[in-house]
Amino acid sequence: MTHPLVRLLTGVSDRRSGETVVPRRTFDDVILPASTRRALEQALSQVTSQDLIFRRWGLGERHPTGASLAFHFAGPPGTGKTICADAIAHALRRKLLIIRYAELESMWMGETAKNVSAVFRRAREEGSVLFFDEADAIASRRSSLPDHGFLREANTVVNVLLQELESFNGVVIFATNMASNLDAAFERRIRTHVLFEMPGVAEREQIWRVQMHPEHTPLGNDVDFQSLAAKYEASGGDIRNAVLKAALAAAAEPGSVETKAICQRHLEDGIRDVLAGKLVMKQSLADPRADPRTAVETWNNPLAKMVAAAAFLSAAALLVALVVLVLVLLR
Repeated sequence: MTHPLVRLLTGVSDRRSGETVVPRRTFDDVILPASTRRALEQALSQVTSQDLIFRRWGLGERHPTGASLAFHFAGPPGTGKTICADAIAHALRRKLLIIRYAELESMWMGETAKNVSAVFRRAREEGSVLFFDEADAIASRRSSLPDHGFLREANTVVNVLLQELESFNGVVIFATNMASNLDAAFERRIRTHVLFEMPGVAEREQIWRVQMHPEHTPLGNDVDFQSLAAKYEASGGDIRNAVLKAALAAAAEPGSVETKAICQRHLEDGIRDVLAGKLVMKQSLADPRADPRTAVETWNNPLAKMVAAAAFLSAAALLVALVVLVLVLLR
């Protein structure tokens, strides 16, 4: 085990990036618009045809690179991207290796790119489907301003990601909330782009229904899923959270367990609370009166993210210097 101080001063870490999970969900567990479901079926058919095209038809000899099957899931949070990545891995009978940018990022120059290479190597060893969650954070557009060190580092990470993608002979899924932030070079390396749209009224009604256990969840006689779907424009993730809030509220009410049930008012309160919370999260802390949409757009700007990253790296470097100085003085 590496000593914590050594890890701080050298960047050496025992932590492996990513989480390997055994997929348990299928496409029956998610309610999707018809167009999205067709696009996912097309993506799966490409995986099953891979051996035929590249081995038996000989295209692997003509195209030794680019044999990876890279898919792009784009859409707002809570629209089913992660569940569908899990379902694809389940259909292929493979494990799912989930990668989040926070697990890859390092304050040490060059370490983030090494971590990217490491997760591809790990996916090869495990035979896993590689899933980059919120991929727009790591695969964002490269900058043409090479004079800034943090921009060069970000460009290097994208370059390494593209190189690994070329040589990877497996399935990679990129999930993004802001597809426009992806570097243009990924477009020709991605086989299928799947748009995850906000569910319509019919889909929302089904989503409300499937959140409840058909036998064990006690529902009040006044529960009206159609009314909830028509009244509240929400994602599948929002509805899931609302149902859990409603269940907690119903369970906390006085009375015997046998008489408790989730009623319409619990569900209404739950979804209103979830939607109100999303508005709070969009509010600018710097200016509470500012338009929440402006704050979100500003933070999603790649340059703003890079400036914030540079400030963090500078503060981290100062902290390391102070630690070294203290160690020298104590000797």
